[in-house]
Amino acid sequence: MVTGATSGIGRATAIQLADAGYNLIITGRRADRLEELKKLLNVTYKSDVVALNFDVRNNVEVKEAIDSLKGEWRNIDVLVNNAGLAVGLDPLNEGIIDDWERMIDTNVKGLLYVSRAVTPLMCERNHGHIVNICSTAGKEVYANGNVYCATKHAVDAISKGMRIDMLKYGIKVTNICPGAVETEFSLVRFKDDKERADRTYAGYKPLTGDDIATLIRFAVTLPENICINDLVVTPKAQANATNIFRVENK
Repeated sequence: MVTGATSGIGRATAIQLADAGYNLIITGRRADRLEELKKLLNVTYKSDVVALNFDVRNNVEVKEAIDSLKGEWRNIDVLVNNAGLAVGLDPLNEGIIDDWERMIDTNVKGLLYVSRAVTPLMCERNHGHIVNICSTAGKEVYANGNVYCATKHAVDAISKGMRIDMLKYGIKVTNICPGAVETEFSLVRFKDDKERADRTYAGYKPLTGDDIATLIRFAVTLPENICINDLVVTPKAQANATNIFRVENK
């Protein structure tokens, strides 16, 4: 099951896991994109696919969607908590409350709602693997990142707590923290200001959604006794959340 599968890392992950032989439950808010991806996975990768159209911020929708799964579809082997976003890049004293609430509701509460609905199914079977998509922003804070960084620090902490809670059920928990990844991320952050979004990746080669999907595929297809707990990954040009080497006119 991959949340936020309609674009970026989520979409790339669904494709990678289908290629690895998984049947997929894909979720997202954009029904048209879900159906397009479902057809691709069906036709190109011969995967059986269930598309669940809901917003992770709405706990009622989350519960109804998971409860709608029948038969073998309730045997979720892998959950990729990918749905997340950044909105705005303002100092705290100029922050927009709606931006804060969108990030907290999606990145923290959404991850918790989905995990609360899915983990009992894994615990019943004493089997499963949860992959939480965190960020380098979950390891250190950068200027004007205040609330976004706080939400990703929360994901980092939730992953650690989840790993302890799931231990007796034999369920793996992997926390993946990407640096700069060129997806719709910056376009959402800057509210469709494409020029500003493009400047985020100017002068160096960022990671792609497929790069992160490759790591997710690697982590979930390792032997049963191996669990990658925490993985921080950046493009070669990035040392940490605040230091990126840019070459002019590149």
